[in-house]
Amino acid sequence: MTEMTRRGLGRAAMAGAISTAAGAFPALAQGSNPIRIGYAMSLSGGLAANGRSSLLAHRIWAEDVNARGGLMGRPVQIVSYDDQSNPANVPSLYTKLIDVDKVDIVTSPYATAMIAPSMPVIMQRGMTYVSLFGAGVNEKLRYDRYFSMNVTGDDIKGTYARGFLECTKMLPTPPRTISILAVDNDFAQRAAESVRSMSREYGLRIVYDRSYPPTTVDFTPTIRAIQAARPDVVFFASYPPDSNGILRAVSELKLTAALFGGGMVGPQIAAVQAQLGPILNNLVNWDVYSPEPTMKFPGVEAFQEKYRARAPQEQTDVLGNYLQPYAYAQMQVVEQAVNRARSLDQAALAADMKANPFSTIVGDVKFGNLGEWATPRNLFVQFQNITDGDLEKYKRPGTKVILYPPELKSGTLRTPYGAPA
Repeated sequence: MTEMTRRGLGRAAMAGAISTAAGAFPALAQGSNPIRIGYAMSLSGGLAANGRSSLLAHRIWAEDVNARGGLMGRPVQIVSYDDQSNPANVPSLYTKLIDVDKVDIVTSPYATAMIAPSMPVIMQRGMTYVSLFGAGVNEKLRYDRYFSMNVTGDDIKGTYARGFLECTKMLPTPPRTISILAVDNDFAQRAAESVRSMSREYGLRIVYDRSYPPTTVDFTPTIRAIQAARPDVVFFASYPPDSNGILRAVSELKLTAALFGGGMVGPQIAAVQAQLGPILNNLVNWDVYSPEPTMKFPGVEAFQEKYRARAPQEQTDVLGNYLQPYAYAQMQVVEQAVNRARSLDQAALAADMKANPFSTIVGDVKFGNLGEWATPRNLFVQFQNITDGDLEKYKRPGTKVILYPPELKSGTLRTPYGAPA
């Protein structure tokens, strides 16, 4: 297993991980042992687009912190292995990181499906754990050293889909019916349950409600069935491998709805945006970041400038408009906790993370009782004015406008889905 995951990581990725510790910075104590931060990450397989860009964000953070003198006067080193987007690989990788590599701190892979299988190893060894884009992972476990860098909060059922449903109030004619389609995995099913539980509150009758296996390739029959139900509103919850297939089938069959989108993971990724182009027009979807004036938090533009300069040569997402700022912020949480605690003791780090807020490039963050954000911040954005696959437009305001929450709103709803730009 170890040799296979090392090969999956690739020589370039391993070399980059080592160099973050080996760089000579005048502010660092000569000969000081590095502080080693370890994790598994999806560098190949279906989640690799986000995994590889997360790794780049972490490297940029490590370089920044080392240039400032490291943590407690010691350089930072990242130790990372490829989990190949396969949850079955995760437990053994974390066992190796903690028991063999003896890393000082562990952080998580990307995505709920990859984080969940790491939890037994983390809990057994009493490690403080800052995760990246996991949803509801700690809801039943209630591990008191778990902290989540994700906007969803600890009540996904009660909060996740509210922004999408609030957008129904922006429609010129009140909708009456909704369809729901979700991939059969933990995150998507939680998203579907959220919209399902709140639909009646918004006066919506569910006329179609199905799940599909993650191995599904052809979505044409499913989209035809949704089309036959003639819903006013369509809510999808999907992962990157299937989001493309769904949207292409919807476009080919010319499915339109007054409000269309929901919890699709994939349209946030630059490569998907380039591939789909105008197919995304007027899609209303969950997101976490958009370069709108309402989200210009201190430091985020400087990070993106560094990220975008390196992304092409790293062959990863070229925009950094999705989880990349949050991956950097994930490490800022670690940095600030270590600096305040002046210790690598796991209990001391957890105590600091519970008690104190964090200032990050995605805004101020405070963790609640289950380690989720104390105040959820699910964005719902709409793609507008999309005429081609040129990505330059995504660096500027006006292409991915924020409709929800109200305090970050930057544009107005356009309807229906699929209407010309």
